[in-house]
Amino acid sequence: MGLIGEFKEFIVKGNAIDLAVALIIGLAFGAVVTSLVNDVIMPPIGAVMGGVDFSKLSFTVLGEVKTGEQHPVTQLVVSKDVPAVVVGYGKFINAVIALLIQGFAVFMIVKIINRMKKAPVPVTVVAAAPPADVVLLSEIRDLLKQGR
Repeated sequence: MGLIGEFKEFIVKGNAIDLAVALIIGLAFGAVVTSLVNDVIMPPIGAVMGGVDFSKLSFTVLGEVKTGEQHPVTQLVVSKDVPAVVVGYGKFINAVIALLIQGFAVFMIVKIINRMKKAPVPVTVVAAAPPADVVLLSEIRDLLKQGR
């Protein structure tokens, strides 16, 4: 079997197709959850907290340094403009909330699938009692085996 045949066998296997479908659905689900967090959940939370937009929350570690000025950390004179160093922790808060929502959604999906996969309770079949003549013949056979 050549390389193309092996590749065809690999692609046709159910696992590769299932993985591709899961990846596509997962990416779409991620976009939906990101929109849910950024556009639906965070604005009311920001409004309750006094009009705060979490995605814009940040603090500046180091301001912008213009050409010819001395850099505050290295103490060297810069030859071109150095942009400010900004830590955007608001976007991080949005990402954590999105992660929690996605994790909870995946947990619920797995929980539902596991509930659907549970094996049904086995039904015990009780055999009907054999007829009296069969019981009598069985007793006779057992007595003959014992030598009586």
